[in-house]
Amino acid sequence: MKSLSGAAGSALVAVVLLVLASTSHALEIKRTTLSSGAVLLVSEQHQLPMVSISVAFDAGSRRDPAGKEGLAELTAASLEQGTKQLSAAAFNQKVDFMGSSVSISADRDYVFATMTSLKKYAGDTLHLLAQSLEDPGLRDSDILRKRSDQVAGIKANEEEPGYTAMVAFARQLFGSGPYGHPAEGFASSVARLTPDDVRKFYHTYYRTGGAVIAVVGDVEPGAIKTSVEEELSGLGGRVQPQAEPPALNLAGGIHAQLINRNVAQANLIVGAGGIARANPDYYRIQVMNYILGGGGFSSRLMKVVRSKAGLAYSIDSVFSAGKFPGAFAVVLQTKNQSAQEALRLIIGQLREMQDQPVSDNELASAKKYLIGSFPLRLDRQSQIVSFMLQVELYHLGLDYADRYPKLIGGVTRREVQEVAHRYLHPGAMELVAVANQSQARINTAALNSEATAQR
Repeated sequence: MKSLSGAAGSALVAVVLLVLASTSHALEIKRTTLSSGAVLLVSEQHQLPMVSISVAFDAGSRRDPAGKEGLAELTAASLEQGTKQLSAAAFNQKVDFMGSSVSISADRDYVFATMTSLKKYAGDTLHLLAQSLEDPGLRDSDILRKRSDQVAGIKANEEEPGYTAMVAFARQLFGSGPYGHPAEGFASSVARLTPDDVRKFYHTYYRTGGAVIAVVGDVEPGAIKTSVEEELSGLGGRVQPQAEPPALNLAGGIHAQLINRNVAQANLIVGAGGIARANPDYYRIQVMNYILGGGGFSSRLMKVVRSKAGLAYSIDSVFSAGKFPGAFAVVLQTKNQSAQEALRLIIGQLREMQDQPVSDNELASAKKYLIGSFPLRLDRQSQIVSFMLQVELYHLGLDYADRYPKLIGGVTRREVQEVAHRYLHPGAMELVAVANQSQARINTAALNSEATAQR
Protein backbone atom coordinates (compact mmCIF):
# COMPACT_ATOMS: atom_id res chain seq x y z
CA MET A 1 0.00 0.00 0.00
CA LYS A 2 1.42 3.35 -1.02
CA SER A 3 1.76 5.69 1.95
CA LEU A 4 0.31 9.19 2.00
CA SER A 5 1.35 12.09 4.15
CA GLY A 6 0.46 15.68 4.92
CA ALA A 7 -2.29 17.34 2.90
CA ALA A 8 -2.62 14.43 0.47
CA GLY A 9 -3.34 11.96 3.27
CA SER A 10 -5.82 14.31 4.93
CA ALA A 11 -7.61 14.92 1.63
CA LEU A 12 -7.97 11.20 0.96
CA VAL A 13 -9.34 10.54 4.44
CA ALA A 14 -11.88 13.34 3.91
CA VAL A 15 -13.03 11.76 0.62
CA VAL A 16 -13.36 8.34 2.24
CA LEU A 17 -15.37 9.92 5.06
CA LEU A 18 -17.86 11.26 2.51
CA VAL A 19 -18.16 7.91 0.73
CA LEU A 20 -18.63 6.05 4.00
CA ALA A 21 -21.17 8.58 5.23
CA SER A 22 -23.36 7.93 2.18
CA THR A 23 -23.04 4.17 2.72
CA SER A 24 -23.92 4.35 6.42
CA HIS A 25 -26.95 6.58 5.87
CA ALA A 26 -28.29 3.85 3.55
CA LEU A 27 -28.10 1.47 6.53
CA GLU A 28 -31.03 2.79 8.50
CA ILE A 29 -31.66 0.64 11.58
CA LYS A 30 -34.95 0.62 13.47
CA ARG A 31 -34.67 -0.56 17.08
CA THR A 32 -37.49 -1.78 19.28
CA THR A 33 -37.94 -4.02 22.32
CA LEU A 34 -40.27 -7.00 22.13
CA SER A 35 -42.61 -8.08 24.91
CA SER A 36 -40.18 -10.88 25.76
CA GLY A 37 -37.44 -8.33 26.45
CA ALA A 38 -35.49 -9.16 23.28
CA VAL A 39 -34.12 -6.26 21.27
CA LEU A 40 -35.22 -6.25 17.63
CA LEU A 41 -33.14 -4.44 14.99
CA VAL A 42 -34.55 -4.08 11.47
CA SER A 43 -32.87 -2.70 8.36
CA GLU A 44 -34.97 -2.57 5.21
CA GLN A 45 -32.99 -3.57 2.11
CA HIS A 46 -35.33 -3.85 -0.86
CA GLN A 47 -32.73 -4.30 -3.62
CA LEU A 48 -33.20 -8.10 -3.57
CA PRO A 49 -36.17 -10.28 -2.53
CA MET A 50 -34.13 -11.83 0.30
CA VAL A 51 -34.40 -11.86 4.09
CA SER A 52 -31.72 -12.65 6.67
CA ILE A 53 -32.43 -13.01 10.39
CA SER A 54 -30.04 -13.78 13.22
CA VAL A 55 -30.74 -14.22 16.92
CA ALA A 56 -27.87 -13.76 19.39
CA PHE A 57 -28.14 -15.60 22.70
CA ASP A 58 -25.88 -15.14 25.72
CA ALA A 59 -24.82 -18.77 25.41
CA GLY A 60 -21.27 -18.74 24.08
CA SER A 61 -18.42 -20.95 25.21
CA ARG A 62 -17.50 -18.54 28.02
CA ARG A 63 -20.59 -20.05 29.70
CA ASP A 64 -19.11 -23.56 29.67
CA PRO A 65 -18.97 -24.95 33.24
CA ALA A 66 -15.57 -26.00 34.53
CA GLY A 67 -14.79 -29.51 33.35
CA LYS A 68 -17.46 -29.31 30.64
CA GLU A 69 -15.59 -27.24 28.08
CA GLY A 70 -17.22 -27.57 24.67
CA LEU A 71 -20.77 -27.79 26.03
CA ALA A 72 -21.97 -24.57 24.39
CA GLU A 73 -20.79 -25.75 20.98
CA LEU A 74 -22.26 -29.22 21.42
CA THR A 75 -25.59 -27.70 22.45
CA ALA A 76 -25.67 -25.47 19.38
CA ALA A 77 -24.81 -28.38 17.10
CA SER A 78 -27.49 -30.55 18.73
CA LEU A 79 -30.13 -27.87 18.19
CA GLU A 80 -29.54 -28.22 14.45
CA GLN A 81 -30.73 -31.83 14.59
CA GLY A 82 -34.41 -31.17 13.99
CA THR A 83 -37.40 -30.69 16.27
CA LYS A 84 -39.61 -33.01 18.33
CA GLN A 85 -41.81 -33.40 15.26
CA LEU A 86 -39.09 -33.43 12.57
CA SER A 87 -35.95 -35.51 12.37
CA ALA A 88 -32.75 -33.82 11.25
CA ALA A 89 -33.21 -35.27 7.76
CA ALA A 90 -36.83 -34.12 7.49
CA PHE A 91 -35.97 -30.68 8.85
CA ASN A 92 -33.12 -30.22 6.37
CA GLN A 93 -35.31 -31.44 3.51
CA LYS A 94 -37.86 -28.70 4.23
CA VAL A 95 -35.14 -26.06 4.40
CA ASP A 96 -33.48 -27.27 1.20
CA PHE A 97 -36.78 -27.39 -0.68
CA MET A 98 -37.16 -23.62 -0.16
CA GLY A 99 -33.53 -22.90 -1.02
CA SER A 100 -33.14 -21.45 2.46
CA SER A 101 -30.47 -21.90 5.09
CA VAL A 102 -30.76 -22.35 8.86
CA SER A 103 -27.79 -22.64 11.21
CA ILE A 104 -26.98 -22.43 14.91
CA SER A 105 -23.38 -21.88 15.97
CA ALA A 106 -21.47 -20.88 19.08
CA ASP A 107 -18.45 -18.63 19.43
CA ARG A 108 -16.69 -17.69 22.64
CA ASP A 109 -19.21 -14.95 23.59
CA TYR A 110 -22.56 -15.71 21.94
CA VAL A 111 -24.64 -18.26 20.04
CA PHE A 112 -26.06 -17.14 16.70
CA ALA A 113 -29.20 -18.76 15.31
CA THR A 114 -29.41 -17.60 11.70
CA MET A 115 -31.64 -17.99 8.65
CA THR A 116 -31.54 -16.70 5.08
CA SER A 117 -34.31 -17.17 2.53
CA LEU A 118 -36.15 -15.74 -0.41
CA LYS A 119 -38.78 -13.25 0.66
CA LYS A 120 -41.65 -15.57 -0.28
CA TYR A 121 -40.29 -18.28 2.03
CA ALA A 122 -39.23 -15.99 4.87
CA GLY A 123 -42.23 -16.83 7.06
CA ASP A 124 -41.85 -20.59 6.62
CA THR A 125 -38.09 -20.45 7.21
CA LEU A 126 -38.51 -18.31 10.31
CA HIS A 127 -41.03 -20.85 11.61
CA LEU A 128 -38.52 -23.67 11.16
CA LEU A 129 -35.78 -21.67 12.88
CA ALA A 130 -38.13 -20.85 15.76
CA GLN A 131 -39.16 -24.49 16.11
CA SER A 132 -35.53 -25.61 16.27
CA LEU A 133 -35.04 -23.12 19.11
CA GLU A 134 -38.33 -23.52 20.99
CA ASP A 135 -39.14 -27.18 20.41
CA PRO A 136 -35.83 -28.91 19.62
CA GLY A 137 -35.60 -32.66 19.39
CA LEU A 138 -32.46 -32.97 21.56
CA ARG A 139 -32.67 -36.73 21.22
CA ASP A 140 -29.98 -38.77 22.96
CA SER A 141 -28.93 -40.43 19.71
CA ASP A 142 -28.46 -37.09 17.93
CA ILE A 143 -26.54 -35.55 20.82
CA LEU A 144 -24.23 -38.54 21.15
CA ARG A 145 -23.56 -38.53 17.41
CA LYS A 146 -22.70 -34.82 17.44
CA ARG A 147 -20.50 -35.42 20.49
CA SER A 148 -18.53 -38.04 18.59
CA ASP A 149 -18.17 -35.68 15.65
CA GLN A 150 -16.92 -32.91 17.94
CA VAL A 151 -14.35 -35.15 19.63
CA ALA A 152 -13.12 -36.38 16.24
CA GLY A 153 -12.79 -32.80 15.01
CA ILE A 154 -10.78 -31.79 18.06
CA LYS A 155 -8.43 -34.74 17.69
CA ALA A 156 -7.89 -33.88 14.04
CA ASN A 157 -7.16 -30.26 14.97
CA GLU A 158 -4.66 -31.38 17.59
CA GLU A 159 -2.49 -32.79 14.81
CA GLU A 160 -1.93 -29.22 13.60
CA PRO A 161 0.91 -27.44 15.44
CA GLY A 162 -0.74 -24.04 14.97
CA TYR A 163 -3.90 -25.23 16.70
CA THR A 164 -1.87 -26.78 19.49
CA ALA A 165 -0.06 -23.48 20.02
CA MET A 166 -3.31 -21.50 20.06
CA VAL A 167 -4.96 -23.77 22.64
CA ALA A 168 -1.86 -23.82 24.84
CA PHE A 169 -1.51 -20.04 24.69
CA ALA A 170 -5.12 -19.48 25.80
CA ARG A 171 -4.77 -21.93 28.68
CA GLN A 172 -1.48 -20.40 29.75
CA LEU A 173 -2.82 -16.84 29.60
CA PHE A 174 -6.38 -17.22 30.91
CA GLY A 175 -6.15 -20.42 32.96
CA SER A 176 -9.61 -21.60 33.99
CA GLY A 177 -11.22 -18.28 33.02
CA PRO A 178 -14.02 -17.95 30.42
CA TYR A 179 -11.54 -17.54 27.55
CA GLY A 180 -9.12 -20.22 28.70
CA HIS A 181 -10.39 -22.93 26.34
CA PRO A 182 -11.37 -23.20 22.66
CA ALA A 183 -15.08 -22.99 21.85
CA GLU A 184 -15.07 -26.65 20.79
CA GLY A 185 -13.58 -27.66 24.15
CA PHE A 186 -11.04 -30.41 24.76
CA ALA A 187 -11.40 -33.98 23.54
CA SER A 188 -11.43 -35.24 27.13
CA SER A 189 -14.04 -32.76 28.35
CA VAL A 190 -16.38 -33.23 25.39
CA ALA A 191 -16.19 -37.02 25.69
CA ARG A 192 -17.65 -36.71 29.21
CA LEU A 193 -20.63 -34.57 28.21
CA THR A 194 -24.06 -36.19 28.48
CA PRO A 195 -27.39 -35.51 26.77
CA ASP A 196 -28.66 -34.20 30.09
CA ASP A 197 -25.79 -31.70 30.17
CA VAL A 198 -26.89 -30.42 26.75
CA ARG A 199 -30.55 -30.16 27.72
CA LYS A 200 -29.71 -28.34 30.94
CA PHE A 201 -27.48 -25.86 29.13
CA TYR A 202 -30.21 -25.25 26.56
CA HIS A 203 -32.89 -24.58 29.17
CA THR A 204 -30.56 -22.27 31.12
CA TYR A 205 -29.15 -20.05 28.37
CA TYR A 206 -31.52 -20.04 25.40
CA ARG A 207 -33.70 -17.20 26.67
CA THR A 208 -35.02 -14.28 24.61
CA GLY A 209 -35.15 -11.85 27.54
CA GLY A 210 -31.61 -10.69 26.84
CA ALA A 211 -31.37 -11.80 23.22
CA VAL A 212 -30.75 -9.55 20.22
CA ILE A 213 -32.57 -10.21 16.93
CA ALA A 214 -31.33 -8.60 13.71
CA VAL A 215 -33.40 -8.61 10.51
CA VAL A 216 -32.12 -7.39 7.14
CA GLY A 217 -33.81 -7.54 3.78
CA ASP A 218 -37.02 -7.05 1.83
CA VAL A 219 -39.26 -6.61 4.87
CA GLU A 220 -41.67 -4.14 6.41
CA PRO A 221 -40.69 -3.34 10.03
CA GLY A 222 -44.16 -3.62 11.53
CA ALA A 223 -44.95 -6.90 9.82
CA ILE A 224 -41.63 -8.53 10.67
CA LYS A 225 -41.93 -7.42 14.30
CA THR A 226 -45.31 -9.17 14.52
CA SER A 227 -43.90 -12.33 12.91
CA VAL A 228 -40.83 -12.47 15.15
CA GLU A 229 -42.92 -11.75 18.24
CA GLU A 230 -45.29 -14.60 17.42
CA GLU A 231 -42.68 -17.14 16.38
CA LEU A 232 -40.26 -16.60 19.28
CA SER A 233 -42.79 -16.23 22.07
CA GLY A 234 -41.90 -19.49 23.80
CA LEU A 235 -38.38 -18.67 25.06
CA GLY A 236 -39.12 -16.16 27.76
CA GLY A 237 -36.94 -15.37 30.75
CA ARG A 238 -33.50 -13.88 31.16
CA VAL A 239 -30.00 -15.24 31.59
CA GLN A 240 -28.13 -14.24 34.73
CA PRO A 241 -25.21 -11.87 34.00
CA GLN A 242 -21.78 -13.44 34.05
CA ALA A 243 -19.19 -11.94 36.36
CA GLU A 244 -16.17 -10.49 34.61
CA PRO A 245 -13.02 -12.51 35.35
CA PRO A 246 -10.24 -10.93 37.43
CA ALA A 247 -7.80 -8.75 35.53
CA LEU A 248 -4.68 -10.51 34.29
CA ASN A 249 -1.49 -9.55 36.05
CA LEU A 250 1.56 -11.22 34.53
CA ALA A 251 4.83 -11.22 36.36
CA GLY A 252 7.84 -9.75 34.59
CA GLY A 253 9.73 -11.74 31.99
CA ILE A 254 8.85 -14.21 29.25
CA HIS A 255 6.89 -17.21 30.54
CA ALA A 256 7.59 -19.95 28.04
CA GLN A 257 5.81 -23.20 27.32
CA LEU A 258 7.96 -25.22 24.92
CA ILE A 259 6.07 -28.06 23.21
CA ASN A 260 8.20 -30.54 21.31
CA ARG A 261 6.99 -31.65 17.87
CA ASN A 262 8.90 -33.08 14.95
CA VAL A 263 8.03 -30.18 12.62
CA ALA A 264 10.06 -28.19 10.11
CA GLN A 265 8.47 -24.89 11.10
CA ALA A 266 8.23 -23.58 14.65
CA ASN A 267 4.78 -22.25 15.47
CA LEU A 268 5.14 -19.31 17.85
CA ILE A 269 2.61 -17.25 19.78
CA VAL A 270 3.78 -14.53 22.14
CA GLY A 271 1.61 -11.98 23.88
CA ALA A 272 -0.29 -10.90 26.95
CA GLY A 273 -3.69 -9.73 28.10
CA GLY A 274 -5.63 -7.44 25.79
CA ILE A 275 -8.86 -5.44 25.93
CA ALA A 276 -12.62 -5.79 25.96
CA ARG A 277 -14.57 -4.47 22.99
CA ALA A 278 -16.06 -1.74 25.19
CA ASN A 279 -12.61 -0.31 26.02
CA PRO A 280 -12.61 3.40 25.02
CA ASP A 281 -9.08 2.97 23.63
CA TYR A 282 -10.32 0.40 21.09
CA TYR A 283 -9.97 2.68 18.05
CA ARG A 284 -6.54 3.99 19.01
CA ILE A 285 -5.45 0.38 19.48
CA GLN A 286 -6.81 -0.51 16.04
CA VAL A 287 -4.58 2.12 14.47
CA MET A 288 -1.57 1.19 16.59
CA ASN A 289 -1.93 -2.53 15.90
CA TYR A 290 -2.37 -1.98 12.16
CA ILE A 291 1.02 -0.26 12.14
CA LEU A 292 2.61 -2.87 14.39
CA GLY A 293 1.46 -6.15 12.86
CA GLY A 294 -2.15 -6.05 11.70
CA GLY A 295 -1.54 -4.26 8.42
CA GLY A 296 -0.20 -7.09 6.30
CA PHE A 297 2.80 -6.17 4.19
CA SER A 298 2.68 -2.57 5.41
CA SER A 299 3.13 -3.52 9.08
CA ARG A 300 6.39 -3.13 10.93
CA LEU A 301 6.57 -6.78 11.99
CA MET A 302 6.14 -7.95 8.40
CA LYS A 303 8.78 -5.54 7.13
CA VAL A 304 11.31 -6.40 9.82
CA VAL A 305 10.79 -10.13 10.41
CA ARG A 306 9.88 -11.17 6.86
CA SER A 307 11.10 -8.61 4.36
CA LYS A 308 14.33 -7.56 6.06
CA ALA A 309 15.39 -10.61 8.07
CA GLY A 310 13.69 -13.27 5.91
CA LEU A 311 12.62 -15.29 8.94
CA ALA A 312 8.91 -15.83 8.31
CA TYR A 313 6.47 -16.08 5.43
CA SER A 314 3.80 -14.26 7.43
CA ILE A 315 3.51 -12.66 10.85
CA ASP A 316 0.51 -10.97 12.42
CA SER A 317 -0.44 -9.22 15.62
CA VAL A 318 -4.00 -9.09 16.91
CA PHE A 319 -6.09 -7.80 19.80
CA SER A 320 -9.01 -10.25 20.17
CA ALA A 321 -11.46 -7.91 21.91
CA GLY A 322 -14.66 -9.51 23.22
CA LYS A 323 -17.22 -9.08 25.97
CA PHE A 324 -14.35 -9.57 28.42
CA PRO A 325 -10.72 -8.58 27.85
CA GLY A 326 -9.18 -10.97 25.35
CA ALA A 327 -5.59 -11.49 24.32
CA PHE A 328 -2.94 -9.54 22.49
CA ALA A 329 -0.87 -11.97 20.46
CA VAL A 330 1.83 -12.04 17.80
CA VAL A 331 1.56 -15.20 15.70
CA LEU A 332 4.10 -16.55 13.23
CA GLN A 333 5.79 -19.58 11.76
CA THR A 334 9.52 -19.70 11.22
CA LYS A 335 12.26 -22.28 10.77
CA ASN A 336 13.13 -23.99 14.03
CA GLN A 337 16.62 -22.55 13.90
CA SER A 338 15.22 -19.01 13.44
CA ALA A 339 12.83 -19.03 16.39
CA GLN A 340 15.13 -17.28 18.86
CA GLU A 341 16.04 -14.48 16.46
CA ALA A 342 12.43 -13.98 15.37
CA LEU A 343 11.34 -13.62 19.00
CA ARG A 344 14.14 -11.18 19.66
CA LEU A 345 13.03 -9.03 16.72
CA ILE A 346 9.40 -9.10 17.90
CA ILE A 347 10.37 -7.87 21.34
CA GLY A 348 12.41 -5.13 19.73
CA GLN A 349 9.46 -3.97 17.63
CA LEU A 350 7.18 -3.85 20.67
CA ARG A 351 9.77 -1.69 22.41
CA GLU A 352 10.09 0.57 19.40
CA MET A 353 6.33 1.13 19.26
CA GLN A 354 6.56 2.41 22.81
CA ASP A 355 9.77 4.41 22.47
CA GLN A 356 9.29 6.24 19.17
CA PRO A 357 6.23 7.99 17.70
CA VAL A 358 4.94 6.48 14.48
CA SER A 359 5.56 8.46 11.30
CA ASP A 360 2.99 10.65 9.56
CA ASN A 361 3.07 8.22 6.62
CA GLU A 362 2.34 5.21 8.85
CA LEU A 363 -0.52 6.98 10.58
CA ALA A 364 -2.10 8.15 7.30
CA SER A 365 -1.76 4.70 5.74
CA ALA A 366 -3.41 3.01 8.74
CA LYS A 367 -6.32 5.44 8.72
CA LYS A 368 -6.73 5.11 4.96
CA TYR A 369 -7.07 1.34 5.17
CA LEU A 370 -9.23 1.13 8.30
CA ILE A 371 -11.69 3.75 7.10
CA GLY A 372 -11.65 2.72 3.46
CA SER A 373 -12.23 -0.97 4.16
CA PHE A 374 -15.12 -0.34 6.55
CA PRO A 375 -17.87 -0.26 3.86
CA LEU A 376 -16.74 -3.70 2.67
CA ARG A 377 -18.17 -5.08 5.92
CA LEU A 378 -21.63 -4.01 4.78
CA ASP A 379 -21.88 -5.25 1.20
CA ARG A 380 -23.87 -8.46 1.87
CA GLN A 381 -26.95 -9.18 3.96
CA SER A 382 -25.09 -11.66 6.13
CA GLN A 383 -22.44 -9.03 6.92
CA ILE A 384 -25.06 -6.39 7.70
CA VAL A 385 -26.86 -8.76 10.08
CA SER A 386 -23.58 -9.51 11.87
CA PHE A 387 -22.71 -5.81 12.02
CA MET A 388 -26.09 -4.92 13.53
CA LEU A 389 -25.70 -7.57 16.22
CA GLN A 390 -22.26 -6.25 17.14
CA VAL A 391 -23.65 -2.72 17.37
CA GLU A 392 -26.23 -3.80 19.93
CA LEU A 393 -24.25 -6.45 21.82
CA TYR A 394 -21.33 -4.10 22.43
CA HIS A 395 -23.44 -0.93 22.85
CA LEU A 396 -21.85 0.90 19.93
CA GLY A 397 -24.91 2.99 19.08
CA LEU A 398 -27.15 2.95 16.01
CA ASP A 399 -25.10 5.78 14.50
CA TYR A 400 -21.89 3.75 14.78
CA ALA A 401 -21.38 3.50 11.01
CA ASP A 402 -21.55 7.30 10.84
CA ARG A 403 -19.15 7.80 13.73
CA TYR A 404 -16.56 5.16 12.86
CA PRO A 405 -14.60 7.30 10.35
CA LYS A 406 -14.25 10.07 12.91
CA LEU A 407 -13.24 7.63 15.65
CA ILE A 408 -10.40 6.35 13.48
CA GLY A 409 -9.64 9.62 11.71
CA GLY A 410 -9.16 11.49 14.97
CA VAL A 411 -6.38 9.24 16.30
CA THR A 412 -3.08 11.09 16.72
CA ARG A 413 0.56 10.01 16.77
CA ARG A 414 0.73 10.80 20.46
CA GLU A 415 -2.31 8.60 21.18
CA VAL A 416 -0.79 5.71 19.24
CA GLN A 417 2.32 5.88 21.39
CA GLU A 418 0.24 6.19 24.56
CA VAL A 419 -1.75 3.01 23.88
CA ALA A 420 1.46 1.20 22.92
CA HIS A 421 2.77 2.04 26.40
CA ARG A 422 -0.50 1.04 28.02
CA TYR A 423 -1.30 -2.22 26.23
CA LEU A 424 1.95 -3.69 24.92
CA HIS A 425 3.96 -5.56 27.53
CA PRO A 426 7.30 -6.64 26.07
CA GLY A 427 8.65 -7.12 29.58
CA ALA A 428 5.86 -9.49 30.69
CA MET A 429 4.51 -11.95 28.13
CA GLU A 430 3.45 -15.53 27.64
CA LEU A 431 5.20 -17.55 24.95
CA VAL A 432 4.14 -20.83 23.40
CA ALA A 433 6.49 -22.51 20.94
CA VAL A 434 5.45 -25.72 19.18
CA ALA A 435 8.70 -26.73 17.55
CA ASN A 436 11.46 -29.26 17.19
CA GLN A 437 12.99 -28.06 20.41
CA SER A 438 16.38 -29.67 19.80
CA GLN A 439 16.72 -27.45 16.72
CA ALA A 440 14.93 -24.36 17.97
CA ARG A 441 17.01 -24.09 21.15
CA ILE A 442 14.88 -21.26 22.52
CA ASN A 443 16.84 -19.48 25.24
CA THR A 444 14.27 -18.06 27.62
CA ALA A 445 16.96 -16.48 29.81
CA ALA A 446 18.23 -14.45 26.85
CA LEU A 447 14.68 -13.48 25.89
CA ASN A 448 13.99 -12.39 29.45
CA SER A 449 17.11 -10.28 29.39
CA GLU A 450 15.95 -8.70 26.11
CA ALA A 451 12.41 -8.21 27.39
CA THR A 452 13.31 -6.63 30.70
CA ALA A 453 16.24 -4.53 29.51
CA GLN A 454 16.13 -0.86 30.48
CA ARG A 455 15.26 1.41 27.59
